[in-house]
Amino acid sequence: MGAGDVIRVAVVDDQTLVREGIRSLLALAEDIEVVGDADDGDAALALLDAVAVDVLLLDLRMPRRDGIATLEALAERDDAPPTLVLTTFDDDELVLRALRAGAQGYLLKDVTLEQLVGAIRTLADGGTLLQPALTDRLLRAVTSRAATLEGFERPDPLTGREADVIGLVAAGYSNKEIADALHLAVGTVKNHVSNVLLKLGVRDRTRAVLRALELGLLEDQ
Repeated sequence: MGAGDVIRVAVVDDQTLVREGIRSLLALAEDIEVVGDADDGDAALALLDAVAVDVLLLDLRMPRRDGIATLEALAERDDAPPTLVLTTFDDDELVLRALRAGAQGYLLKDVTLEQLVGAIRTLADGGTLLQPALTDRLLRAVTSRAATLEGFERPDPLTGREADVIGLVAAGYSNKEIADALHLAVGTVKNHVSNVLLKLGVRDRTRAVLRALELGLLEDQ
């Protein structure tokens, strides 16, 4: 997103009060516009056919087509917007499934306006968001699951710089923010990210973070 661009957001949640609350909060941010909302996945997919959306806020627990099924449908689309999952503390397993299904991050429903706006801006800028409040819980869940995986192969080792980059990706940094933090050119960061994706055998940044968690590559980050 360029400077001055308005970020178009859609909110998907089966609770009317939640949708209206998020809409009211985001109305306070000058660079964000809620362009539509939906009460389940089917309505969300129809909305995306009708309106251009830059970031999708998606509840996981909904009747009819739930959040996971919606993400799976979005994965079949070439123009699907980055999706931020709305979750609660007891949704660890659902969050893992959502990230594996293609969500770019997750956010607790009791966040502040500042956190919500920051998360939306991060995804609109191409970043990911793995909120620290749940990272340790997710790490334990991923590690537990990884121990049961068959044919679990370790990839080629990451270089020190690649390890730095994936650590910052896991923290939700965009390429530009990683470049600033590591004093690198943005193009160099993109190359490092591409190399990490290739080595980890994944197709996007979120799955790279999950794979790195499974392999224990982020434990010292």
